[in-house]
Amino acid sequence: MQTAQPPAPTSVPFREAFLFWLKLGFISFGGPAGQIAIMHAELVERRRWISENRFLHALNYCMLLPGPEAQQLATYIGWLMHRTWGGIVAGALFVLPSLFILIGLSWVYLRFGDVPVVAGIFYGIKPAVTALVLHAAHRIGTRALKNGWMWGIAAASFVAIFAFDTPFPAIVLAAGLIGYFGAQRWPAVFALGGGHANAHKGYGPALIDDDTPTPAHARFSRVHLVKVLLAGLGLWLAAMGLLVATQGWQGTLTQMGWFFTKAAMLTFGGAYAVLPYVYQGAVEHYQWLSGPQMIDGLALGETTPGPLIMVVAFVGFVGGWLQQVWGQEALFAGAVAAATVVTFVTFLPSFIFILAGGPVVEATHGKLGFTAPLSAITAAVVGVILNLALFFAYHLLWPQGFGGRFDAVSAVIAVGALVALFRFKLGVMPLLGGCAVVGLAVKLAVPYFA
Repeated sequence: MQTAQPPAPTSVPFREAFLFWLKLGFISFGGPAGQIAIMHAELVERRRWISENRFLHALNYCMLLPGPEAQQLATYIGWLMHRTWGGIVAGALFVLPSLFILIGLSWVYLRFGDVPVVAGIFYGIKPAVTALVLHAAHRIGTRALKNGWMWGIAAASFVAIFAFDTPFPAIVLAAGLIGYFGAQRWPAVFALGGGHANAHKGYGPALIDDDTPTPAHARFSRVHLVKVLLAGLGLWLAAMGLLVATQGWQGTLTQMGWFFTKAAMLTFGGAYAVLPYVYQGAVEHYQWLSGPQMIDGLALGETTPGPLIMVVAFVGFVGGWLQQVWGQEALFAGAVAAATVVTFVTFLPSFIFILAGGPVVEATHGKLGFTAPLSAITAAVVGVILNLALFFAYHLLWPQGFGGRFDAVSAVIAVGALVALFRFKLGVMPLLGGCAVVGLAVKLAVPYFA
């Protein structure tokens, strides 16, 4: 006998959505894959605010864009449910908790330096992050790799980025072209879900279901498009104009605003795709901070909620502090200003992309000419995530390179984290907390066994 599916929610008050997006901002650990998994579990499986296919349709569009796809996905769903302010609230609350936490941690980092307790916590969390990335590749792969074509695309993307260091935008373009032209010959193969649209679990009817008509505010309008583009451009010009007027073009804050505006347009494939560019500019060219400080900032970014690209807030804070952008008497205020400027210019394009492009995406819902390339791109992303997992594993297990020692303790923690995720379905926060405790215990015990 089949259990009767509960009815779909008839509406979601703005207050209820606000509280959820606020909660998400504090629990969105695990990088984009972990954040997307949390949203899928909460919005598709448990709350049923949006159906699986509509969720994946929005996600595939966000994966095409430069910028953090998880934050953009939250913005998209918030916009679809509660118009423009719903999208702004969802996207902003995804970022703000992380910004406040990183400002606090960056201050502690600069004031108190290398604390053994903090080092021990990081030692335990890094293997957990590696396990989370592997788990994410598995989760997305089980949904996207439904036939031999999709497996082939994933394998080809892995080889392209691992063996030939192919840029991520080139992989996206190639996969999209394969999906577009392949669907004309074999439409069932490239349908959303790889020709097995009904293979996923049925979570019951959703508020925004597969056949729910597009709401009026989400329909394409040239007037709306122009308004969003002008508003976004106006906000950026106002911010940069204020910086130029108060700091001059060569001022540190102005140069940070300009540099991270350019960086925001290069974040195809997530934060790790743009980190080399940020490192080159912030460390080598502008010398706002040192290489070791940049690495420490990445560790902080990995272990705080929110998108990993929030590491730019750390770069801004440390750079603003060290460069004394508001003078020696206002180190903290100047650093906060720098982190705020960097965060603003980094995430402003993401809001514009969603609020301007969302109506176009909604108009393509269910149209194979649009969904087929996105299905192929999703398959390609699985290969890219697997490559990232191997990148993590290499630096985790051989911290000094293959010629150095093998970190057996990190390997044990990583294996334990994988077992906890795959076998016991442990949540992200308990996993990170448990691994942090283990890492701290190991680091504190080392002096007694040395």
